[in-house]
Amino acid sequence: MRPGVVLALVSASCLALLGAAPGSGPVPLPATMADTGGGSQLIVARAPDTGATAGTVSWWDLRDGQWVQAGSAPARFGAGGLVEGGSRVQDTKTTPTGLYDLPFGFGTKAAPAGTTVEYRPVGDGSWWCQDNASASYNRWVDPLPADCRATESEHLIDYPGQYAYALVIGFNYDRPVRGRGAGIFLHVNGVAATAGCVSVPEGAMRRILAWARPSAKPHMAIGTDSGDTAVTRY
Repeated sequence: MRPGVVLALVSASCLALLGAAPGSGPVPLPATMADTGGGSQLIVARAPDTGATAGTVSWWDLRDGQWVQAGSAPARFGAGGLVEGGSRVQDTKTTPTGLYDLPFGFGTKAAPAGTTVEYRPVGDGSWWCQDNASASYNRWVDPLPADCRATESEHLIDYPGQYAYALVIGFNYDRPVRGRGAGIFLHVNGVAATAGCVSVPEGAMRRILAWARPSAKPHMAIGTDSGDTAVTRY
């Protein structure tokens, strides 16, 4: 995706000040953004500030020119907090802020009823290559190629709970930059903060997968309420 398109995730306390008519309620969060990806579906992951490891995920539909919230759930972020996607460093357990597409879904469980996005079943040979020296860096591989070390990759089936259902977040995906990071997903909660992904309860993940429609070109925005980081398209 093209770089340099900046939008801010404003704080909830400011939403009511951004053009809402008296008595009409707060402006929907996507309506405050300069860029939502050009589609008619958007997932927004918000943390209170860059040091937070918990926040909220909400998902929205654009209907007749108005953004309508379709659902929300509590969310977890990286144990290292959040950092601007363009300056992220691999293995820092930080969640990258930014605006991203959602290339495909996957899971150790069958796709929820109604799922229309591409959904790949996780098997014994399914890996996510995180080896900076590999030609398959930041890619799903099945089986693991010879140039991608298992010690530098994630064997997806080893995480049956977290990866019961997941969506790939397109961070560092189209044109991977070595050392920036690999394997950033929206997935099911584990026991605590993530290693850089965004996670939600399993029921919410099922609802998101059934809700997302490829024809609506869904995107995901990750940012903070405090405004101390911007959401830039990568």
